[in-house]
Amino acid sequence: MTKFDHKRRGLPDHLLVAVLALAACVFFAGLSTTVKHLSGELHGFVIVFWRNLFGFVFMIPWLWRHGFGRLRTGRLGAYLLRSSISVVSMMCGFTALGYMPIANATSLSFTAPLFATILAVLLLKEKVRLRRWSATLIGFAGAMIVLQPGSSGGIGLGEMLAIGGAFLTAMGTIIVKTLSRSESSQAIVTYMVLLSTPLAFVPASFYWSWPSLDAWPFVIALGFFGTLGHLCWTRAFAIADASAVVPFDYSRLIFTTGIGMIWFGEQPDHWFWVGSVVIIGAGLYIAQREAVLRRRQASAAVAIQASADSAQPGIATEISVSQSDRKNS
Repeated sequence: MTKFDHKRRGLPDHLLVAVLALAACVFFAGLSTTVKHLSGELHGFVIVFWRNLFGFVFMIPWLWRHGFGRLRTGRLGAYLLRSSISVVSMMCGFTALGYMPIANATSLSFTAPLFATILAVLLLKEKVRLRRWSATLIGFAGAMIVLQPGSSGGIGLGEMLAIGGAFLTAMGTIIVKTLSRSESSQAIVTYMVLLSTPLAFVPASFYWSWPSLDAWPFVIALGFFGTLGHLCWTRAFAIADASAVVPFDYSRLIFTTGIGMIWFGEQPDHWFWVGSVVIIGAGLYIAQREAVLRRRQASAAVAIQASADSAQPGIATEISVSQSDRKNS
């Protein structure tokens, strides 16, 4: 559905963004639940392959309707890089779910915006001042509270994989941000599963096992939840700024925590909640600061353009004369 379509139907942008973002979070929570359920039977790398394969299957109706012509692009290299990063990120995140509670894995995934701040400085040469750096450091302190490195269990393989997956997600987010300037949300999602499927098969082949008959509905659900989640998420970003979309992402913690308690019998401790609040607070602050900076930059650009126009009186004179001529004609 296009932006014109939803306006024609009387659905305001802010309401559509809320619906899309919350729907994406529900689908992503369903994806995490399905992955954790399958992790008792299949290796994480194999789950990544099936997620991408069936993700592509669920994109076939869109391709059938619009044709492969909609996938024409001059940015194949960016798509390939994004897909490669996405595969490794999913390998980390999916495998982590087999080692740790689903709520903890979700909480640690929220460190991605913190990594994105650092990557924006290193890769995009953005200027980050004291307040955003402080929020980033506080956010990582929250991650340490969730991880509890000094506890008897310490930081295990699952926790390290979850953090690694969050870092790679941040890298992928930066690439998607650049792609969304010229590419449609459907093309971004389609290219991801189209390129990620063969890429994911290589590592999966070393740990290959076929799903049992009872597991097949969950394997198919991987593609369903993942594809719809990404479509809703990228569509929300196409309509509104990140600052309006990102806050909804934290609702995933509510969904996954509830599922973990009901389905898997997991009971998060109080340190999990304390650390999660710190991480989410830091992420929200960073999103809010980025929105403020973008508005300032936009205002500055308008002011510069206005100054440039006022410095050229001939433009105003020509307009005035043209209007006068039309009145006298």
